[in-house]
Amino acid sequence: MSTAWYEQPVLDGTRIRLEPLAAGHAPGLLAAVDDADAIFRWTSADLRTRDDADAFVRTALDDPDRLPYAVVDKSVGAVVGTTSYYLIDPRHRTLAVGHTWLSRAVHGGAANPESKLLLLRRAFDDLGAVRVEWHTDEHNAQSRAAITRLGAGFEGLLRKHRRRRDGSWRTTALFAMTDDDWPAARVGLEARVADRLAR
Repeated sequence: MSTAWYEQPVLDGTRIRLEPLAAGHAPGLLAAVDDADAIFRWTSADLRTRDDADAFVRTALDDPDRLPYAVVDKSVGAVVGTTSYYLIDPRHRTLAVGHTWLSRAVHGGAANPESKLLLLRRAFDDLGAVRVEWHTDEHNAQSRAAITRLGAGFEGLLRKHRRRRDGSWRTTALFAMTDDDWPAARVGLEARVADRLAR
């Protein structure tokens, strides 16, 4: 098993830097929550207080199969959200990208496409991944559209796949990108990032 898959370097882009999540990021994460109802509608997270933020970070760090990152907007020097690798499987050269949420203030900007570009470059180019997955609630149209724009393909629905915060069962929409898809997806994603940075 390659230990490189569990290493977590800082991933530095033009506007966005992905820093390994640490306890010190909790205040910044809480400050990034500018519309909790909208940001956390479809997620298992829900940050309303400093205790919530501290617990979120602890939960992320305590998961041995997750590498969580703070998403930092370098132009303002502030945390604007978080994202993670998870379901890391070096043997089959696959992993998933998710546990992502971003401040509403950066929606439509460079934060999401550039953070995903950084994660995908590391996965495919550095680690030699053959497959990257995304999972989202079947009803989360915004997330599904965002994942599709990355160049990932919809592969189906996983019934009763995850428990929602309210205890109900979620059907998960499964998306994936393979190393065969990556060259074209990279070109498209790099163009999107350049366009967002030029605005």
